[in-house]
Amino acid sequence: MTDQRDIDNIDKLAANPNGPGMIGVFDSGLGGLSVLIELRKALPNADMTYVADRARAPYGSRSLDEVRAISRDIVHWMADRAISTVVLACNTASAAALETLREENRDLAFVGMEPAVKPAAESTRSGVIGVLATRATFQGRLFQSLVSRHAGATTVLSRACPRWVELVERGLVDGPLVEEAVRREVEPLLTAGADLLVVGCTHFSFLIPAIREVAGEGVRIIDPAPAVAAQTVRVATGEQGSGTLVLAASGDLAEFASLADSIAGIKTVAPVLPFPG
Repeated sequence: MTDQRDIDNIDKLAANPNGPGMIGVFDSGLGGLSVLIELRKALPNADMTYVADRARAPYGSRSLDEVRAISRDIVHWMADRAISTVVLACNTASAAALETLREENRDLAFVGMEPAVKPAAESTRSGVIGVLATRATFQGRLFQSLVSRHAGATTVLSRACPRWVELVERGLVDGPLVEEAVRREVEPLLTAGADLLVVGCTHFSFLIPAIREVAGEGVRIIDPAPAVAAQTVRVATGEQGSGTLVLAASGDLAEFASLADSIAGIKTVAPVLPFPG
């Protein structure tokens, strides 16, 4: 949650770019808020900026080159605002751009997302796991490398779920429409023997209750958000501040603020900053 201290401290942060660095978190839209929630729990005193690039969403249907260029734009915008640690709270952006961003911005620390193939392969009892993500995530070298290095004899079934992103961006995380969309993608994985499902898109974290309802209690679901927060704690050792949260977005700012509140419980009395997406 954000309170009056956020307004009080924004001007101080802007006036002191050489002070403690902020943590920047970005996604194509609302999905990365699932990571932001965990980050706020793990680092309550860190100053953070969250960028939702909704005007160019969804990333999952774009080419990897497009997503890489968009990610560069966002990181440059963040670097100009005293942000020293960048969390790519988007599997698609991580698959397309994480390696490049690290090479091009050696003065910044980066934390990316990757589907939890390794822990899933180590935990499955049936030898079959399902990965739920976007088409672009599956096309990236990162996913193929994860499967090659960590799957071993485990069968990895991939399922692209673009409609799920659209539902979350509309603020729909439960109800008949969501259950129908989730069932359509999850049931084939269960029929193929999957006893463990990997959430490979941050938007899908908000659909975990619906996924669990369809999959049943006997199927484990791995959500990456807590692990990303833990990695950020290890990387962002110098990020201490006053717990300020700045929200920025491209597209309709009022709609973003309303949806951030309704699906993630994130409120701010400070206005959402326009991001030139």
